[in-house]
Amino acid sequence: MAVVEIHPQTIAGNWNAGVALDFHTTSSTPAGYNEYGHMQFDTVRPEIAELLYRLKYRGEQSAAQSIIDTAAAFLNPYRGRFDLIIPVPPSTQRMVQPVLVLAAGIGGVVGLPVLSCVTTTRPTTQLKGVINPDQRKALLDGLYTVDQSQTFGKRVLLFDDLFRSGSTMNAITDVLLAQGKASSVGALTITRTRSNQ
Repeated sequence: MAVVEIHPQTIAGNWNAGVALDFHTTSSTPAGYNEYGHMQFDTVRPEIAELLYRLKYRGEQSAAQSIIDTAAAFLNPYRGRFDLIIPVPPSTQRMVQPVLVLAAGIGGVVGLPVLSCVTTTRPTTQLKGVINPDQRKALLDGLYTVDQSQTFGKRVLLFDDLFRSGSTMNAITDVLLAQGKASSVGALTITRTRSNQ
């Protein structure tokens, strides 16, 4: 089991309790413009965040196992508080979806079923560039739906790889509780950004 050092961070939202295993970056220093006129940065990341970066943005599948082992080791003492893991539906099309790979791996190690029972009602828009909270809310209104037969009365662990503003996870938590009739929702992410933009 390749567990890496983490620094768990509380993440606040509509869920009962939430944790990110570490920050997404330690520091990011401007390093000058590239040939296309885009500012480049020298970014330092905690170990688990570097693994997530390699998995998510470089497609290095070998980075997944250490993330899975670390998250499972963190989650195991709380395993009895949950009936199932629900991953946040990915907002970007990729050949391999990191959030689904990680959720399945973590669920397998701790012995929790992983259900992709939250779906979108229309094509999703990445919220990364949307800073205005009202615009974010408008984009998220009615976006998610849940199969209530999968979540009724269940204690759900909502999982995502990266926590930024919490808008998406809050919207899904609301759907899980109201429409899905889940008895409780906890939140777990691998990393969180230092700002909520």
